[in-house]
Amino acid sequence: MAIQVTYRRTRRLSMRIVKNGDVHVSAPIGMPKKEVERFIEEHREWIAEARKKTYESQKRRADFYNQLPLRTREQADDALRRLKALIEPMVERHSKEMGVKPTIVHYKAMISRWGVCNVRDKSICFSAYLLLLPEWCVEHVVVHELCHLLEPSHNARFHALMDKFFPRWKEARKAAIKRVKIGACSESSEREQARPKVKETRQICKMEEDEDE
Repeated sequence: MAIQVTYRRTRRLSMRIVKNGDVHVSAPIGMPKKEVERFIEEHREWIAEARKKTYESQKRRADFYNQLPLRTREQADDALRRLKALIEPMVERHSKEMGVKPTIVHYKAMISRWGVCNVRDKSICFSAYLLLLPEWCVEHVVVHELCHLLEPSHNARFHALMDKFFPRWKEARKAAIKRVKIGACSESSEREQARPKVKETRQICKMEEDEDE
């Protein structure tokens, strides 16, 4: 475990556990080193518990994606066939409704995102792991990427387009995230469990969370 201390223009000490289990501490510029070290030492128990929770979260995430084996050519071909059968009708239907047309739709085994839209060449790439989601969540991703052909940014106009073409998009997004975090606490309760009790309001601790788009 590595502990990284960064001095910033901030008024409070803060600490977070990143995805690989390391500890990142942010401290106000000019704060004595001993005070920072004392803050870290006071939260040794929290660090151990938070690192354990981070490891368990990463394991659940890996278990989720491992449900779709893509190690052999046969497995990859089968996944591609199922993806096309699932997604292409959705793309065709919603493209007509929205008045857009992607130049090409392709698929990759992406775990960082459910889909990616290249607004320059109007191509869309979908993650093979969409096969692990409920169909309505997959449809939300399809509409999301098609909306980027109308609005590249995640701004108010983009959200208005999502509201128009897939009103349940917020619910679907949460359901997809929850599906990856099988067995995890809700975001609110997990945040409460992750935050240690501290005396000074300038001290904040938290765990870094993943969020799949």
